Amino acid sequence: MTILVTRPEPAAAELVTRLHALGKQAWSLPLIEFAPGGDLDRLPQQLADLRPGDLVFMLSQQVIHFAHPAMQHAAAAWPADVVYYAIGRSTALAFHTISSLHVTYPHAQETSEELIQLNALQQVEHKRALILRGNPGRELLASTLRSRGAEVTFSECYQRCEKQYDGAIEGKRWRERGITTLVVTSGEMLQQLFSLFPAIDREEWLLNCRLLVVSERLATLAANLGWQDIQVADGADNDALLRALR
Repeated sequence: MTILVTRPEPAAAELVTRLHALGKQAWSLPLIEFAPGGDLDRLPQQLADLRPGDLVFMLSQQVIHFAHPAMQHAAAAWPADVVYYAIGRSTALAFHTISSLHVTYPHAQETSEELIQLNALQQVEHKRALILRGNPGRELLASTLRSRGAEVTFSECYQRCEKQYDGAIEGKRWRERGITTLVVTSGEMLQQLFSLFPAIDREEWLLNCRLLVVSERLATLAANLGWQDIQVADGADNDALLRALR
């Protein structure tokens, strides 16, 4: 098994290092990188405007990576009287580490679908909900909260930027290295990976690789694109990916 990890840095390098320690061949090809979001300057005021018991959602670790320095720069504290939710364990841990505040998260899969099923989120009428995220993606969480009576606002804490590669060169490189397993952690990256390579590389190599993804939604998308050997990890963090790859 020779593995190509497509998740962003620094998570890609960490996973590759851990795979090497297990004696596995692995490389990284990060498909996206991150930049500061357009709403960081407004974030301290958005948080200050919340009332006790209102809701704050963190949809990735990158939110904390960019939002916490913005709060420090503004000499602002994370409010202690609101209720914090994270998309999964790794994001919750990252936030708790910088704030010491309690965070609720789904324990099954790190997806919006799991998050909105939490019992505490079934009754949110008249609550304000502030969603901290990257540049606009899926709207499931916001639309569901609104349908349950919450008043939803967003804060774009970071932007996802597509990294540029020459598909023909990369196709040759990874075929020569004998890549047989691909690790992909978002639908955006899966589509990007599919589109990156020339058709002949897709048909002869890419779609014949084993594909490790992090949700059933991604598995369905992958099957529609033409992959057949698809495995779903039990989470989106590196621990879960490592369990699946072992």
